[in-house]
Amino acid sequence: MRVAGLFAGIGGLERGLARAGHDAALLCEIEPAARAVLEARYPDVPCPEDVRTIAALPVDVDLVAAGFPCQDLSQAGRTAGIGGLRSGLVGEVFRLLEKRRAPWVVLENVPFMMQLAGGKALDHVVSALEALGYRWAYRVVNTLAFGLPQRRKRVFIVASTVADPADVLLVDDADFREPPTRLGEQAHGFYWTEGVRGLGWAADAVPTLKNGSTVGIPSPPAILLPDGRLIQPDIRDAERMQGFPADWTVAAERVARASRRWSLVGNAVSVPVAEWLGRRLATPGSYGGDRDREMPGKGWPAAARFDGRRRIAVEIGEAPVVLERPPLHEFLQYPGKPLSERATAGFYHRARKGSLRFPEGFLDAVAAHLDRVRGGAAVPVAAE
Repeated sequence: MRVAGLFAGIGGLERGLARAGHDAALLCEIEPAARAVLEARYPDVPCPEDVRTIAALPVDVDLVAAGFPCQDLSQAGRTAGIGGLRSGLVGEVFRLLEKRRAPWVVLENVPFMMQLAGGKALDHVVSALEALGYRWAYRVVNTLAFGLPQRRKRVFIVASTVADPADVLLVDDADFREPPTRLGEQAHGFYWTEGVRGLGWAADAVPTLKNGSTVGIPSPPAILLPDGRLIQPDIRDAERMQGFPADWTVAAERVARASRRWSLVGNAVSVPVAEWLGRRLATPGSYGGDRDREMPGKGWPAAARFDGRRRIAVEIGEAPVVLERPPLHEFLQYPGKPLSERATAGFYHRARKGSLRFPEGFLDAVAAHLDRVRGGAAVPVAAE
């Protein structure tokens, strides 16, 4: 297929689709650092800055792909909803589809859009697709099942005027379970900026790589290694955790601070997830309806479809496939930066004051790291 990638970011969705045989005919991205990456990686593809200036889709476009901005929909963001300044830009996708209905549409966003304001954001999106004559299916998918050590759940919406999207999105289902916590044997990721109400704990993985704070400060996770060291991963390993080659975003440093690369990576679509989707678009399966269920009276299920007449819940997991992956501590290829004394002390203080329950031995490991970075000064250990 010929693809128009709107809100393309650093091209994660487009790179995955390309690995499945689809070609980018048009990219669109307004953020300067992301544009610098696209210009370096896709130098021959037209890339207008603002989706609002695109008069119409190219006539040869078969697929519109849009990971539209999530800042107004995420728990970490402003939660302004689908009417927010950024996330409301999905309306530009529908404007272009009104002028020319591309046969296929792929949209991606955070699962919180299914809950925010009672699910109004998701209802807005699928209702607009229905009004344009599309059948649709959506599903929450977890990057962790795709051979990458990152627990990252995203909702993918596939819509079509020429086929049943369920044959693309809902035919693959694999048995997948997240690994248990095993301190001293595996690495474990968490957010050192939290510690009172949340942690983002991930066993043998990192929690979801994020855009950063609401004021644009990067927020890399911390990793507790099996040997007890606490590090922040190198940006090149973060790129690899999204399925990109190391230094995919290095061109961003021509126009922005190096730390901006963390936000670019945190905003991206995981490449192997997009590749799986692209392969199913090229070779659909056959969804038989055996997973169909009644829609709940309130809220949205983790997967659903619209067959042209009615909305139907679908009982299916978050792992279409399960790909082998190395342990997190073996996946890392670049030396991480030790978590600083200030960051460690701040987290440790919040964790001891809060009411969160932590895996046995975790706070002891944090205290030991703090002792090391302070040069041996004793750190009181949290009471059991």
